[in-house]
Amino acid sequence: MTKAEIVEQIYERVGFSKKEAAELVEKVFEIIKNTLAEGEKVKISGFGNFVVRHKNARKGRNPQTGQEILLEERKVLTFKPSLVLKNVLNEAEEQGETDAGESSL
Repeated sequence: MTKAEIVEQIYERVGFSKKEAAELVEKVFEIIKNTLAEGEKVKISGFGNFVVRHKNARKGRNPQTGQEILLEERKVLTFKPSLVLKNVLNEAEEQGETDAGESSL
């Protein structure tokens, strides 16, 4: 799903104008980005957690040449889905298997 599709869904379901929906989506993503840039966790109840982790510098290897290189320390973004989201995904998967099984009869 793209930002444009999110805007379209808000426009259709909530009734905001497309301009208002686009501004809302941009503002939400801006808040999330700024919060993560400050090193804080973003927790969306029923969806999951976005966490910035620090990775230390380490030795690595160029896969093409085999030459050792030093990978600098960096920050990485991780996402851990909530139990609610995991259950929704697993239910959707189980329904897909059931539907596929029914159509083959």
